[in-house]
Amino acid sequence: MRFNFSTHSAAPTTTTTTQANGGDKAAQPLKKAIEADPDSLDSVISNPQSYPITIVPNRPASFYGLSPNGKASAFPRSQPSCRSRNFRPGSMRRVRRRAVFKNGDCNVVQKHLQRRRVRFLQDMYTTMVDWQWRWTLLAFALSFILSWLFFALIWWLIVYTHGDLEEPHLPDNQEESGWAPCVSAIDGFTSCFLFSIETQHTIGYGVRTTSPECPEAIFMMCFQSIYGVMSSAFMAGIVFAKMTRAKQRAQTLLFSKHAVICQRDGCLSLMFRVGDMRKSHIIGAGVRAQLIRTKSTKEGEVMTQYFTELEIGTDDSGSDLFFIWPMVIEHKIDENSPLYNLNATDMLQDKFEIVVILEGTVESTGQSTQARSSYINTEILWGHRFDPVVLYNKDLQAYEIDYARFNETTQVDTPLCSARELNEIYKIQEGFRTPVSCSIQSKCFCSSGYQTPGRQSRLRWQHSVPL
Repeated sequence: MRFNFSTHSAAPTTTTTTQANGGDKAAQPLKKAIEADPDSLDSVISNPQSYPITIVPNRPASFYGLSPNGKASAFPRSQPSCRSRNFRPGSMRRVRRRAVFKNGDCNVVQKHLQRRRVRFLQDMYTTMVDWQWRWTLLAFALSFILSWLFFALIWWLIVYTHGDLEEPHLPDNQEESGWAPCVSAIDGFTSCFLFSIETQHTIGYGVRTTSPECPEAIFMMCFQSIYGVMSSAFMAGIVFAKMTRAKQRAQTLLFSKHAVICQRDGCLSLMFRVGDMRKSHIIGAGVRAQLIRTKSTKEGEVMTQYFTELEIGTDDSGSDLFFIWPMVIEHKIDENSPLYNLNATDMLQDKFEIVVILEGTVESTGQSTQARSSYINTEILWGHRFDPVVLYNKDLQAYEIDYARFNETTQVDTPLCSARELNEIYKIQEGFRTPVSCSIQSKCFCSSGYQTPGRQSRLRWQHSVPL
């Protein structure tokens, strides 16, 4: 693990004092003083082996290939710097295969299901709702066309067996022969198909009608009329259910592209942002987050998909949101957090996924909805903070939301160590009150600036490395 410091001191630093007084001779009393008090901050800084921290001294900007104005210099760097934010020795990105995609779809494929088709056909309504739109529309059209053809065939059989299709009994010859048909104006299969459409949808053009001559024709007309009403209601219900699914409303619920880790009130916190594009709000909105990672039990069992619930909230309102504008959801990395022992390097090397779920009731329809997303280790920016997106517009006299800055972050000074190591560093400092444990129920009195009374210098954390 690499832990970077930069010093800004009003008085000369220890290194300068040592060089001015002759080097090794002046360094010996300081070394003895450090050895006499091994728990002081000077001891930690001067003896990196006593604590897993690597102290890198300040160097001019030209050392890193930058000109004094902050731009890249003309000459290339001869070797990669150990302070490079894009490269750290020993770090390697390990990308976990997603369980939930960014759009909320689950990356799950099922196989070897017994009697799969039978089980899906038993729940035909849900099966058709889950279909893609092209298959649903195809089934919608075929349900009417096939039923028209089926009943047209039945009508043709009725009039054929009654003898209405014989030459003397056709509509043009019925007045001369005095024939009474089952259905008037029927001279072939095409006219039977048209009569089937009129009967099923109760169009009633008034040309083709049934007569009391055939009881079977009367029964079939009643049966087809009932079937037409039921099939129309069934297919209309499927289309309505697909259009009002929770997944459709979730398309206008936004999650930030990245999650961030920075300090809030001195404690490390994992944060992500959620937003709603519509003016109709989500009633009773609640948000949850779960960590998926590999865990080994005491008995040696390896659980590759182990879920751990993360305690999250926004401000002091908990996980229940008054969701009128984009909000930043925060998870305090305390002793109860599964991220308590992860530092910036571990975040690159570890394999895990954080699934976030937003649930609520749609105000306009009254139906429940759920939106999902996830963040893997490479989508977490260490040492970043979300930019504000809600500002008050005096001209409009209303709060204005700038969604162009929804995913924008800013680098902030953040320690690269884990939350556990950060608490241990607080405890070994002299002249400071030991901070209270970082938890949601208690306040943190941690600070990112430290001052050693003997040196009268202020140490600040170097800008962190975005993952």
